[in-house]
Amino acid sequence: MIETALHAHLVARGAHHADDHGVALPRHFGDAEAEYRALRERAAVIDLGFRTLVLASGADRVSFFQGMLTNDVARLEPGRNRPALLLTIQGRVTADVRVAELGDALGLDVDVRARDELLAALDKLLIADDVELAQADVALIGVEGPGAADAVARMPAGTRVLRGGELGADGVVVHTSSADAPAVWDAIVAAGAQPCGMDALEGRRVELVIPRIGLDMDQSTLALEVPVDFALSQTKGCYLGQEVVARGTARGHVNRKLVSMALAGPLPPAGTPLVRDGKEVGRLTTVARAYGAGTGAALGFVRREHWDLGTELAVRHGHAVTIATIADLARSSG
Repeated sequence: MIETALHAHLVARGAHHADDHGVALPRHFGDAEAEYRALRERAAVIDLGFRTLVLASGADRVSFFQGMLTNDVARLEPGRNRPALLLTIQGRVTADVRVAELGDALGLDVDVRARDELLAALDKLLIADDVELAQADVALIGVEGPGAADAVARMPAGTRVLRGGELGADGVVVHTSSADAPAVWDAIVAAGAQPCGMDALEGRRVELVIPRIGLDMDQSTLALEVPVDFALSQTKGCYLGQEVVARGTARGHVNRKLVSMALAGPLPPAGTPLVRDGKEVGRLTTVARAYGAGTGAALGFVRREHWDLGTELAVRHGHAVTIATIADLARSSG
């Protein structure tokens, strides 16, 4: 199991860690509901050690990634991450990245558990291009909430602050060295941000229907089946998988899509089937607590005949039966 650069530091500050798909991450710091409120109302600081930074250098780096990634990387804004996907030629999701212009290189912020798959795919696509890929020795710290910008207004020397984080464009990602990460974390907390674990973050992510690679999308997932419009450019030229995306957009529908659901009953594990009239019509991908809505919640794929708001589906796990209701959790959370 991977331990992040902040692991020991946060254990000493009350973090309760758990295995998060191969990475030891803080689940909470004692009060997940208070951490959720900080995400929504003030500022919350998050260990993003489940993500890593790949540097792309070389004279062809911009033109190469402009032809590979789904978003426009030829017009990156200074100081801001731009979300994008790397697709297969069939339009399926290999990885999600946040791309930033770092001067002499592009920074590719990617889930550490998808990094090897991303690099392997890029290696096959690099032929005569002047592009070099290297792992950066950088620790990533996230700050979310309306007070995020104020919490990082006075960062120690040697840090880089980029807008665009886990929950959308208003979040912030701080790049620092692994050695300096504990001091940077403490500086952000001293500036008013509340330490926040994955329980609150995942609950808010489910409410906002933000898919995570390896959980809610992978190479079995078409890009159009997940709500990733923010990562797809409609105006730039061709990119890998673009023809499939264009055909699906023109057709106007897909046969299944990722939706949010309120859960009534025992929380089932991810992967549990969704059933209607005795037939499987979908499957859960992420299960969390939606603190704003005050309910158990989930993301999952549902067939188009059953994804209307208010539709009730059975979630059968063992002898327990939980009812999943298709819901707009972002609206019900206020």
